[in-house]
Amino acid sequence: MTYNKKIVFAGACLGMLFFGIGLITLGSVIPSLKMKYALDDIAAGALFSILPLGILIGSLVFGPFCDSYGYKLLLFLSCIFLFAGFEGIAYAASAAVLKGCILVFGIGAGAINGATNALVSDISDKERKGASLSLLGVFFGLGALGMPSVLGILQRRYSYETIVSVVGFIILAVSIFYLFLRFPAPKQTTGMSIVKNFYIIKDPLLLLIAFFLFCQSSFEAIINNWTTTYLRYRIGIEVDKSLYALSLFVAGMTVMRLLLGSVFKNVSVSRLWTGCFAMTLTGLLLLSFASSFPVSVVALLLTGMGLAAGFPIMLGFVGSRYEKLSGTAFSLVLVIALTGNMIINYVMGAVAQAYGIRHLVTVAIIEWTVMVLLCAIILNKLKTYK
Repeated sequence: MTYNKKIVFAGACLGMLFFGIGLITLGSVIPSLKMKYALDDIAAGALFSILPLGILIGSLVFGPFCDSYGYKLLLFLSCIFLFAGFEGIAYAASAAVLKGCILVFGIGAGAINGATNALVSDISDKERKGASLSLLGVFFGLGALGMPSVLGILQRRYSYETIVSVVGFIILAVSIFYLFLRFPAPKQTTGMSIVKNFYIIKDPLLLLIAFFLFCQSSFEAIINNWTTTYLRYRIGIEVDKSLYALSLFVAGMTVMRLLLGSVFKNVSVSRLWTGCFAMTLTGLLLLSFASSFPVSVVALLLTGMGLAAGFPIMLGFVGSRYEKLSGTAFSLVLVIALTGNMIINYVMGAVAQAYGIRHLVTVAIIEWTVMVLLCAIILNKLKTYK
């Protein structure tokens, strides 16, 4: 069965856009949820802990499912889960129901993130996988940057429930769109077996890439979750300005991924890594010595641009090596990456409490160093496999 690569790519971009929207929505509406359900800070924090659990489950299941049954059903079901989650966030009858909806929401988000990445890898030529995945990543940034702005503008006239619900129904419409798309055929016809397919975990290269993304994901997490606190207590920057600076971290990553998928698509991988690692380190050093808001903005912009290559290029390597089991391979590395996100974020909290928030940059530089070493080993191993 033939399929149109451009239309399928556009469908994947829609899915990634909604993943970006979904991932930022909970944080954007949490003040309203706290008031509506009379939640204290501990209860509100529990909501944030449920979301990554759901994403982890979705990330674990999507790969073997896609390899065995194809992308159409998985993307359709992911959208249904996201729809149910959005409607639950908007209209859940109680805090208990809200928690269940957030779990369902997280499962759909994790599945659609993994599936769209694996799908774009499958439909892209071997030498174009990294560039195509970079362009896909742009839509995550657009969703993550756009949703807070949409809420901020529309909440002057509409309740958050109405806005979130409408977004849910748009996702429902996209699920119908997926049913009419033609996708690549399933790679396996013997049924789904998560345990059987995960024999690939024995591959040293795959594990190296997985632990690089362990660092990448956790690096992004500590910047996203701790920068506003860092800027407030280290430099004395107000919360609203800190949030603006943090949005430029995401903007820098989004712009750089657009460049990686277009202007820099023919630049050698080693040069791209050199440039990205240099930008990241420069951004971290500026953040460490920053004493003003403008310097902090430049620091976060550079850091975001430097981190942009991590997921697209590394997932491109995975897709090239495991073309027959790309979904399962993506599942494995994304689950390890998400585990890093949760572990290092907890470690950062312990470090901040024991030694001060100033060590945000210390932890980030340690991660940067490990990533440089892992990247060097990965690139060297890739040469031996050719």
